[in-house]
Amino acid sequence: MTDSNNLNKPSSSDKDQLARQQLASQQVTVKAWSQKILVVLLCIASFYGGWKSHESSMVNQCFASGGQIVEGDKTILCKLS
Repeated sequence: MTDSNNLNKPSSSDKDQLARQQLASQQVTVKAWSQKILVVLLCIASFYGGWKSHESSMVNQCFASGGQIVEGDKTILCKLS
């Protein structure tokens, strides 16, 4: 028969399992945050790349129509001759 005093006490294997579960949950939390940061960085890089691509396309259209680029304060202007 088992001792009634030991029924409610967790065994060492139960403690080990609980420790592993806590460690796994911490790893998932860290992984989730790192994935969120990666997604934000990729969004920023994608936006910047699209912006530069659009700017380059506008410059190429200006040159194709026989114009030249005049740089303004915060804009790029196409001056047609």
